[in-house]
Amino acid sequence: MSKRYILDSSEILQRVEELIEGSSSRYRITVQVAMRAKMKRFDDEDYDDRAMKPVVRAIMEMSDELKNSEILPDTSF
Repeated sequence: MSKRYILDSSEILQRVEELIEGSSSRYRITVQVAMRAKMKRFDDEDYDDRAMKPVVRAIMEMSDELKNSEILPDTSF
């Protein structure tokens, strides 16, 4: 049996807003989320559509990456 993720819609909306604010273009971030969702869906062999939708998973991953980049700033010289 697949594991069901319980996600609060307000949390997803907050993460979407963070992605939009962190991007220079609303269109560009929308296309990036869509492309990542499409790639993840076809790359995962054991993908279970009922667990979490690809777009929601892409939003969660990209917002986590955005938060991690803010926490750990680039220290390359």
